[in-house]
Amino acid sequence: MDKTTYEKGLQIRRETLGDAYVDKALANVDDFSRDQQDLVTTYCWGEVWGREGLDRKTRSTINIAMISALNRPHELAAHIRGAITNGLTPDEIKEILLQVGIYCGVPAMVDSFRTARTVLEDMNEI
Repeated sequence: MDKTTYEKGLQIRRETLGDAYVDKALANVDDFSRDQQDLVTTYCWGEVWGREGLDRKTRSTINIAMISALNRPHELAAHIRGAITNGLTPDEIKEILLQVGIYCGVPAMVDSFRTARTVLEDMNEI
């Protein structure tokens, strides 16, 4: 693991998802999950999110669409929070989820709206 890329990824991860979320994820690291957390931090957050080709708002938009399509509500909740941090509005999130419904199916959209509503209400965004 490249320590510099890991640290860059950790910073971006914290800036997007918040210290509390990242601290909780890292507090649960053990011998079994350490490599997974290192991979996520280094390659997902450091190598990909750390690239200059797209801004964070755009990356959040893409992630919401993909994670919704995959029907991964836990990850979607984290990325909805991150999307707000990265400058997306609740209305923009709504539009992304409507598009998910057309291209990925209504069940994926319905579940994603349910997750987004819970997160946005918790954040006092709606």
